[in-house]
Amino acid sequence: MSHKILIVDDDQFIRELYEEVLNDAGYTVQTAKNGREGLDKILKGGYNLILLDVVMPEMDGTEVIEKLHDIKPEKPNGDIIFLTNLDFTEKISVAMQDMVHSYIMKAAITPQELLQTVKTLLAESFKQSK
Repeated sequence: MSHKILIVDDDQFIRELYEEVLNDAGYTVQTAKNGREGLDKILKGGYNLILLDVVMPEMDGTEVIEKLHDIKPEKPNGDIIFLTNLDFTEKISVAMQDMVHSYIMKAAITPQELLQTVKTLLAESFKQSK
């Protein structure tokens, strides 16, 4: 069974690059181009990992996290990882203490490093679920 990953990012290049890298590695990948579309998919649930951009139109990543406090997904999801190019702000820090596992600096990660990070996170999640 392939792990299911959701990428929520308004940057089309990032979305397509990450989707291609993860698809090529055998993961099942879905994407969303903004926070509202991402929230709809997150609420349907069933993702092993969610890569969620912080700064997006219509609804940013921290707003998505706030909404998830009030509305529970139909199926459980795995870890949420913030994607950002921002310095570590208080807003991100608060979300990470809550529902976000960690964050990735998009400008500082290569596609291979992203793939290795995803593999590590999914392996950790699998160990914790046993």
